Amino acid sequence: MENRITISICDEEYTFVAEEAPSYMQKVGSYVNDKMSELLDSAKVGRTDAAVLTAVNITDELFKEREAGDALRRQLKQYLDEASQAKNEVSELKREIFKLQQQKK
Repeated sequence: MENRITISICDEEYTFVAEEAPSYMQKVGSYVNDKMSELLDSAKVGRTDAAVLTAVNITDELFKEREAGDALRRQLKQYLDEASQAKNEVSELKREIFKLQQQKK
């Protein structure tokens, strides 16, 4: 279901039509508004430049988060592989113990 929501970004109203919940879209719009307002307040740039710089900064955040997520997935895979190897070693050691116990009898 498509939702229609109007969001204010730097005192301009934008109407979005999205599948996401209005609360989510409001959160997205608020984030963009905050980031763009920071730039407009701190740098002497116009709205267009602020919008482009905001897009670049948010894209930078996205790429860094993706890389961090990929690194976590790689590390998790390594941990799972190590856990599987340890499990196999435990099974092998249990078999060895069982063989030794059988030989003692």
